[in-house]
Amino acid sequence: MDYRLQLVGLQSNPEMEMGSLEERSSHEVEDESLISPAKIGQKTNSFHAPQLGSSCRDWRIWGSKLLGNAVFMSIRVVVFSNKLNFLMPFGPLAVLVHGLSDHNGWVFFLTLLGITPLAERLGYATEQLAFYTGDTVGGLLNATFGNATELIISIYALKSGMIRVVQQSLLGSILSNMLLVLGCAFFCGGIVFNNKQQVFNKAIAVLNSGLLLMAVMGLLFPAVLHFTHTEVHFGRSELALSRFSSCIMLLAYAGYLVFQLKSQKDLYMSIAEGGTLPEEGSDDNEGPEISKWESVIWLSILTAWIAILSEYLVDAIEGASIAWKMPVSFISVILLPIVGNAAEHASAIMFAMKDKLDISLGVAIGSSTQISMFAIPFCVVIGWIMGCPMDLNFQLFETATLFITVLVVAFLLQVCISIKEHRSIYFDNGVL
Repeated sequence: MDYRLQLVGLQSNPEMEMGSLEERSSHEVEDESLISPAKIGQKTNSFHAPQLGSSCRDWRIWGSKLLGNAVFMSIRVVVFSNKLNFLMPFGPLAVLVHGLSDHNGWVFFLTLLGITPLAERLGYATEQLAFYTGDTVGGLLNATFGNATELIISIYALKSGMIRVVQQSLLGSILSNMLLVLGCAFFCGGIVFNNKQQVFNKAIAVLNSGLLLMAVMGLLFPAVLHFTHTEVHFGRSELALSRFSSCIMLLAYAGYLVFQLKSQKDLYMSIAEGGTLPEEGSDDNEGPEISKWESVIWLSILTAWIAILSEYLVDAIEGASIAWKMPVSFISVILLPIVGNAAEHASAIMFAMKDKLDISLGVAIGSSTQISMFAIPFCVVIGWIMGCPMDLNFQLFETATLFITVLVVAFLLQVCISIKEHRSIYFDNGVL
């Protein structure tokens, strides 16, 4: 009975009900206002955000603190997280030595040491950016910025008229990737996983081998034309053929990019499907350490600093050759590619030791494909624009070495594919 009377009283006096609701809502607002951004900041031990009624000056101070903290964390992650970065001060030291003395040998040596960590950090920033762009675009960015050091050095060498240095450094990059890097990856992966068959993507390996053979053909024809002395205008015909072949190779590389990024991108995105699943606790679930825009900014800074040091490096090559009593060809074929590909060399071997042989092949053979199909023709076109007679005549010995190297690697990959197919047939028939 009392309960019914209360209901009747509420229905008959709606003003009392509205007043109670307003009082209750005001109490709730007061309770919610107690939870301010400052208290949240105290709980998370972060910077105290200003109140809503604070002045614009307080908000600017708070924003500058957050920006300073973000910049400090980015510098700490990129600059101070790698042990190889202790070589970074050698870059400014090389600039100082160049300005105070004429010791080209020391300038060249210090510049080499200074570029080595920059090339590694360039690969790191590209890997961080790949977390946001995806595997396919990330692999392309990794190969592109991995070869950025060689391209920058080659452009400065072309500007100085050092055509043979450009040819030999690019040739040395291909040989080091296909012989040294790939061989070390196979060797180290076989030692770590001696009781396990490592697998890789057959289609991508065959495709890259075919592109490399096509690039070798483009390099072979100008050399054959030069040494057979069958051209009508000696010297000018091989240059014209080189420029024509370079344009064709650049178009073919553009078609390969369309094939990789648009037409058959699923072929490249499913690299790990043919292998084993990643184990728990592996590094496959690692996330990015810096943001996308931080990666872009660091790529710009590192590329600009490498470009500055590359100019000092190219200017000191001939002086270092005289001071060290070392031929320029040895410096171009051996030293420059090792420094420019230091990050790729280390990453390919580490991926093979983590049972990711497919990525190792992508780093080694993919980088060689990009140098032969893009970097070399691009240098020919840039030399054409500069008025420098850069051609594809790499001389007979260098061209024959490259041709034999590509054939050996192609046959090796075919043997590995054949062994894998035969083992799968035996397993399916119950032989093994």
